Amino acid sequence: MNKETRIQKIHEVMERDKPHGNMEIPWNDRLVPKDVYLIPLEFLVYNKYNGRILSRTQSLERQNYIIDVESAEGKKKIEDLLFESNETRNKTTQTSLNDYGQQKVGIITKDGIIIDGNRRAMLLNRGKKYEYFKAVVLDVTLDENPLEIEKLETTYQMGEDEKVGYNATEKYIKSKLLYKKLTQQTYSSNTDKHQPNKDAVAKIAKWMGEDSTEIFRYLNTMEVMDEYLEFFEYDGFYTQLDKREDQFLNLTKWLNTYYGEESKKGFDGYGDDDVDELKAIAFDYIRAKYEGKEFRILAEGQRPNHFFGDKEIWASFAKYHNDRLKNIQEVEIDLTSENLNKHLDARDNTFVDSTKLDGKVSFLEENIRIHEEKLGYNRASDEPQKLVSKALDALNAIKTGHKSFTNKDVQKQVEALGNKVFGMLLQKSAARTLSHIIGLLESLDLKNIAEAEQEEIHDKAKKIQQLGYQITKRF
Repeated sequence: MNKETRIQKIHEVMERDKPHGNMEIPWNDRLVPKDVYLIPLEFLVYNKYNGRILSRTQSLERQNYIIDVESAEGKKKIEDLLFESNETRNKTTQTSLNDYGQQKVGIITKDGIIIDGNRRAMLLNRGKKYEYFKAVVLDVTLDENPLEIEKLETTYQMGEDEKVGYNATEKYIKSKLLYKKLTQQTYSSNTDKHQPNKDAVAKIAKWMGEDSTEIFRYLNTMEVMDEYLEFFEYDGFYTQLDKREDQFLNLTKWLNTYYGEESKKGFDGYGDDDVDELKAIAFDYIRAKYEGKEFRILAEGQRPNHFFGDKEIWASFAKYHNDRLKNIQEVEIDLTSENLNKHLDARDNTFVDSTKLDGKVSFLEENIRIHEEKLGYNRASDEPQKLVSKALDALNAIKTGHKSFTNKDVQKQVEALGNKVFGMLLQKSAARTLSHIIGLLESLDLKNIAEAEQEEIHDKAKKIQQLGYQITKRF
């Protein structure tokens, strides 16, 4: 059924049938009383830009998938997206509709496009028990007054009662698109490029039932989300933001805090280049779906509580990450994939698998563990007894008989460890250092020294004798 036919059929219903009640709707900044009619479901068309499925339809269009809402295929696609947007809630509502019918009135344009009630209409169509949709009919088509309809749709769909049923990403995308419609500009938090339009933000806030501060938070977060998608060549594929909202909120807050090189929460002397590196590394952890404490430890809170608060720890953490990341080969994106969402999820999973050391623990997880321990040492730096006890336990756990203990790198680290311990002893007590050296010399098994080492040992023993003479001579 084409647009003109739908207009005619709906008009005939309104001329022929008595209204089934009435309700007031906000229109042109005032409440307007409107009659409610029973409109046959077959006269209606879903709104593919419905806020509930915006991330899905935008992602499909990025793949050059054209959704023709007037075709059977397009109708089926929208119904599937609507049902999958919140399957649990939809099943509950389906039962209620089957038992009691449609209770909340919808809103449609005069050509049958559903402005409010897409989910209810979908469930009525799926249930096949009812043939009609209770709706207020606007006097315009979507094309005749798009901004006022957008305002009406947002007011109804993003109100407090409805927001619970929305995918978390939708409100960010919605605020971005509304800002662009109202200002004809893409929002940017960079005030050198763009001065945010506060009047537009205030309008969006009113329509969405929020305050302006929250809308700015949506816009700033969406900006970082878009940058993330571009970073992994996922531009416009908003499905790849699913189940990552909290991480993006945290990262956006960090970037706002640290850019400008003035925050006392970052390590001394950090620069915007370091913040860029923080962002890039955080993107990898977001991609791998690290969340909660494991994610926040990157840069959340006061200096002692996160990696970015300590120069040495951050440098070590970033190096560990980047040294291993450069060995990972990304899977090519196949834009022709029949199920691109599944394909991109698989690409992300392949990335995570590639980070696993020996196919077991991810270096992302290992890096956090190593540097979280270092952070703990920093916090406990004024409790040396605890740290020494912990270090001793770690040393006792080493299996010196294991073949990997003879590894050149391991021996180098053991030597560095010994030097560190000696240095600490020497700093506080020369006598204790000498006692330790005497103990080591007494424990040498001279009978079992390899012939190849004997000459070198002879030279070192002479050096020890010379140093001992100098000490006794002085004291």
